[in-house]
Amino acid sequence: MTYSIVAWDAETGMTGVGVATKHLAVGSLVPHARAGVGAVATQASTNPYFGPWGLDRLEQLQLESQGQLGAEAVLNSLLQDDPGRDGRQVHLVDSQGRTAAWTGPDCAGLAAHRCYPGFSVAGNYLASELVLLAMAEAYMAAERHGLSLEHRLLLALEAAETHGGDHRGRQSAALLVMHQESYPHIDFRVDHHPEPLVALREILAEVEQHYYTGFRATLPTTLGVAQTAELQATELQSAELEATELEADEAQPSDMPISA
Repeated sequence: MTYSIVAWDAETGMTGVGVATKHLAVGSLVPHARAGVGAVATQASTNPYFGPWGLDRLEQLQLESQGQLGAEAVLNSLLQDDPGRDGRQVHLVDSQGRTAAWTGPDCAGLAAHRCYPGFSVAGNYLASELVLLAMAEAYMAAERHGLSLEHRLLLALEAAETHGGDHRGRQSAALLVMHQESYPHIDFRVDHHPEPLVALREILAEVEQHYYTGFRATLPTTLGVAQTAELQATELQSAELEATELEADEAQPSDMPISA
């Protein structure tokens, strides 16, 4: 019912998930990500607990093993604990860019996954085997061109749709990207729409608008209030304006008489 991509960007430390489906509100259950830890997509006969459990285990295991263990070990532990594993599809990436995936034998329709360094793709009810390959190629091409993680994820979803995507049609889509904070860098969802990826593209375009970048620049961070280039430029403009007004006031002739 779904196709998705999980990724870790080694250059920025961002991690995230892109997902689309012919089902309602895919963003509410499938994508999970945590800053500094990794990302999980849980789909098919969905086990929503794979998201929080997977991220908790990733965080703990990577800390205890000093980064030596990660995605594969966590995936194995999740499957061992789930008697419904044969109907599940899940894939994940850790903070070292290692990926792991599972497509149960009872997943409906054409179901498969592909793992790469730094990202993985997976889907069920796929129109063809070309869907996942197109996703991977689009993501890698966007990475070579230096596009941001959220744009890479969306381009991968759009490439999947071009090759048929979910063969039953389209209904919802979502993008989730985490960076350094515990709140999302990107968390956009289209829950019910005839063209969810088109709508998601329109939403993503708004990220570049001044009103939104200015708002994001004021959000508190773990280091205090964010001091982005835009916020600094705003403060500089305010300081220059105050200095100009002060100079103008000083240039005005005094109304006070001069003592003899």
